[in-house]
Amino acid sequence: MTSVKRQNKRNISEISISFLDVISCGFGAIVLLLLIAKTVDSSFSQTEKDPTLSSIPIIQKKLFEIRGEINVLKETLRYKEVRLQNAREKIASLEQEIIESQQKNSVFADEQTKLALAQQNLTDEMRRLIRIEKKSKKDAIGGIPVDSEYIIFIIDTSGSMSNFAWTRVKKEMINILNIYPQVKGIQVMNDMGDYMFSSFNKKWIPDTPARRKAILNRLATWAPFSNSSPVEGIQKAIKQFYTSKNKISLYVFGDDFTGGSIGQVLKATDKINKLQGADRLVRIHTIGFPVHFKVEGGNLQTATRFSALMRELSYDNNGTFIGLTGLE
Repeated sequence: MTSVKRQNKRNISEISISFLDVISCGFGAIVLLLLIAKTVDSSFSQTEKDPTLSSIPIIQKKLFEIRGEINVLKETLRYKEVRLQNAREKIASLEQEIIESQQKNSVFADEQTKLALAQQNLTDEMRRLIRIEKKSKKDAIGGIPVDSEYIIFIIDTSGSMSNFAWTRVKKEMINILNIYPQVKGIQVMNDMGDYMFSSFNKKWIPDTPARRKAILNRLATWAPFSNSSPVEGIQKAIKQFYTSKNKISLYVFGDDFTGGSIGQVLKATDKINKLQGADRLVRIHTIGFPVHFKVEGGNLQTATRFSALMRELSYDNNGTFIGLTGLE
């Protein structure tokens, strides 16, 4: 029995020790949890008090301000790029204007040179006419022999003549008719041989005051097609009107020559207007109108060719070349 009691007492003692161990462990765990909780609270408290976190709104505000300034700078840059492009285009336009001005000046200089050459040719022609006048044994008025009994006008009816020289053409016709107070016959055709009056085709127009007036009146509206080459008119006039009994003078009016070779024209005229000897069938007088030297954009090349052709044509055919200096 005593043994049983001892055994029971031992068991109770072991249970008491185990219970104390459990309580001790639980208490230790509670203490440990309190320590951990305090540490975490302390960490959170330190985080909330970190000055870096309090400066974040300021940094964000600065960032927004910087972005705004960048946008403003971008807009300013785009505006300056547009102005730069406009300036470049303006410079390019001015450079083009300078080039065009230089080209115009070059063309003007060339035209001035050609004009000086043409004026020199006219001066040479005037000197030649003076020599001819001194040597001439024929009665002449204004340097033009007036021994002919028939006169034929061959007039360039091209646009340049009819638009700019027609008033002067009429004036020169009156002057020529005045130095021939009375002739046996008159005829008028254009440079291609088309008659002013079809009713007098291949026939002379009788010289009367009424006929002269009719010629001048018809001239105002007379404008048949013209190729600015008097070759056809000259050849037709000689073939259709020359006879050995008639003294004929041709008066060729024009402002330019657009035909082929000048030499070929002279040869063709020489062939039809020359007898076996040195005599000529008809006189050929030529009058040059300075349309292309007076009108802006005139063709100085064809005008100079006309001057050269008419000078040689009149010289070879016992006539006179008169180069007018104005259109009024």
